[in-house]
Amino acid sequence: MSETRVAVIGAGTMGSQIAQQIALHGISVALVDEQPEQLERALTTNRKHLQRRVDKGTMTPLQFDDALARVEPMNDLATAVTGATLVIEAIVEDLGSKQALFQQLDELTGSETMLATNTSSMTVTQIASVIKNRGRAIAVHFFNPVLVMQLVEIAPAPFTRPEIVQRAVAFVEAIDRTPVVLDMEIEGLLANRIIAAIRREAFWLVEQGYATPEAIDRAVQLGLRHPMGPFELADFNGLDVVLAIQQRRYERTGDEMDRPPKRLEALVAGGKLGRKSGEGFYSYDDSRDRAT
Repeated sequence: MSETRVAVIGAGTMGSQIAQQIALHGISVALVDEQPEQLERALTTNRKHLQRRVDKGTMTPLQFDDALARVEPMNDLATAVTGATLVIEAIVEDLGSKQALFQQLDELTGSETMLATNTSSMTVTQIASVIKNRGRAIAVHFFNPVLVMQLVEIAPAPFTRPEIVQRAVAFVEAIDRTPVVLDMEIEGLLANRIIAAIRREAFWLVEQGYATPEAIDRAVQLGLRHPMGPFELADFNGLDVVLAIQQRRYERTGDEMDRPPKRLEALVAGGKLGRKSGEGFYSYDDSRDRAT
């Protein structure tokens, strides 16, 4: 079964680009958000991303118009998911909010509609445990910026039906992304857990006074050949998101190495959330946006 109509719930950085990536490959997408201004920002940002491709000659004006037209902004959830064969949740990383949304989706969609979460820190078991038809739930985790990054992690729960896993893999491949399927679900999935281990050590080195964020980022870039160091990557992901994930991990493990760093807490408390606010560990302007 190929996906013919998709609904993406949440028009933030991830949701908006997920919708646009899908639309680039001929699939109609409803992009849903309760806030009209957020939808407008999402469409404006996506237009800028695609215009760069036109300017570079990698996309024609006709392709540009078609891709934008396939994304339909909507405020009403029930209308948006009507007829959808796949719904992707890309809202805030809060378990209660995700569970509430999945309960709504369970009531609003048919039993064959695949329900996917883009969570970066939770499991499908945690999110979908509250719904009746759990077998159609799965994690389909994209990476930021979606319009650039190839990897999509697919993590089924123990109760996810095998055909749903197959459909998720086929869908990811159909939108020109590379799926990696987990054998067992785990919080944080694969890449983020590895990144978190690097970030945890990097934060500890700064907290203990061994080096500055700038020095550590440069060492990681030059020594490990990573495109971004852990602090620049944290800014890119959003320091509020990084802090929430670290707080959740610390609550679960109680390990002092997982305790959120004071500097990270101070930055978030001061509204310095990284690239999206213009300042975090570094200062930014619009010209540093990497999505193309």
